[in-house]
Amino acid sequence: MRFLFDDDAGKEQLTLKGEAFKYLIKVRRHSVGDVLGFRKTQESSTLFLYGLVDVDGRSATLELKSATEEPVTSEKHLHVGWCVVDGKSVEKVLPLLNELGVFKITFIYCDRSQKNFKPDLKRYRRILESSMQQCGRSEMMVFDEVKDVKTFVSQNPETVAFDFCDEVLDDGSGISTVLVGSEGGFSDAERSLLASQRMVRLNTPMILRSETAVTAIASKVLL
Repeated sequence: MRFLFDDDAGKEQLTLKGEAFKYLIKVRRHSVGDVLGFRKTQESSTLFLYGLVDVDGRSATLELKSATEEPVTSEKHLHVGWCVVDGKSVEKVLPLLNELGVFKITFIYCDRSQKNFKPDLKRYRRILESSMQQCGRSEMMVFDEVKDVKTFVSQNPETVAFDFCDEVLDDGSGISTVLVGSEGGFSDAERSLLASQRMVRLNTPMILRSETAVTAIASKVLL
């Protein structure tokens, strides 16, 4: 764990109870004298270091030692337009995308998206918080939703679409926004809309699941 989110971070003294206490003291086995990092959820660029000064059976007391501006972010910004898929598929790879440094995901209701699926953004943010505490990222990923591919491309004219095509994505440099379809890919109408956009594919003969494609492309572009 690189740090823990706590909205009281910045105060001269912190008292940990409940889940935070169980995790740090019972699971991580921190003891008096250890120095622990904390960030606020809304102002997360500042890292607060606290010394653990007292532990009893149900709570721990920490005292502030320092506060420094230490943002931890990716050097590149990648915006993923992701046609809506089953939320379980998103949850499975969301920590990976967070660690890779994806800046933003916009969920798009494409022609082949199942209409009963709706992104659970609150749950996704909880998953991100846990991932951030583990990998050290300080900047929360941005989420958005749009109604269709046409709207997304009009808002993001630099979009590069991932689809069956001739161009293999060997170098992700220069790509800031990528569009990935849902299971089954884009419809003929959507492909017509995307005819003027750059199209790329990965160098594999395999059919990739939507979440596999998103993760692989993010790795190519960001690492």
